[in-house]
Amino acid sequence: MIMYQTQTATPALPDPESAPELFDGLLTRRVFAFIIDLIVMGFMIVAFSLVGLIAGFVTFGLGWLALVVVVPASIVLYYAATLGSPRRATLGMQAMDIVLTPTRGQPLDGWMAFIHAGVFWITTWISWPISLLFALFTPRRQMIHDLITGTLMLRRSPMVRHWNEHASRHRSPY
Repeated sequence: MIMYQTQTATPALPDPESAPELFDGLLTRRVFAFIIDLIVMGFMIVAFSLVGLIAGFVTFGLGWLALVVVVPASIVLYYAATLGSPRRATLGMQAMDIVLTPTRGQPLDGWMAFIHAGVFWITTWISWPISLLFALFTPRRQMIHDLITGTLMLRRSPMVRHWNEHASRHRSPY
């Protein structure tokens, strides 16, 4: 007997029509989260630069060569430690009650978080106003980098309740 799977293993994406609380003020929250993240990364860059300056004096100038990688290393370290963590959110995202969620049925691992952050910085560097405007016209408030990487930002606090309700509706009695 051949059995066919009729449901996918991944839950359906939340819809702003049926779960508006997941998307309430999402774009504003994302902007404020980014500002908080910039401040945190700024402190990291200053701290690492001071360490590099001191190391430069101790190593007779050799440590100053490392200063060229302080900014990119700080950004990569910050996103790897926050987005790549089980919380799936930067400090700014945590403060603004949002979380990064995959949409393609694959887990959000460290590589996906790294790719998301990289595509975010590229699209922001090229044209941040277009990326923000793009989010105004997508139903789930996804920006360009979210669509490219297959991710979605949601409000964290109501998200658990939404997924639990969805799972209980689609739970098989067998």
